[in-house]
Amino acid sequence: MASALLLRVSMKALGVLLVALGILGLLYGGLSWTRKDKVVDAGPIEITADKTERIPVPPIAGGLILVAGIALLMKSGGSRA
Repeated sequence: MASALLLRVSMKALGVLLVALGILGLLYGGLSWTRKDKVVDAGPIEITADKTERIPVPPIAGGLILVAGIALLMKSGGSRA
């Protein structure tokens, strides 16, 4: 009985996480961040430039993750005997 409860709780947690990631993927379309690159490093003179990098997430992937999360939430909230 305790293991079934643990399984249901972990499925709910995973479902909520997938729903949140799916919504973020649909809204933002990916992850992006900025890092500093050294352009010139000549003794005491150092020049840096900001470089933005991005990992795109296709909207279909965000939608599939969202649907998977909803399916897990529905399955974990099923019949209680």
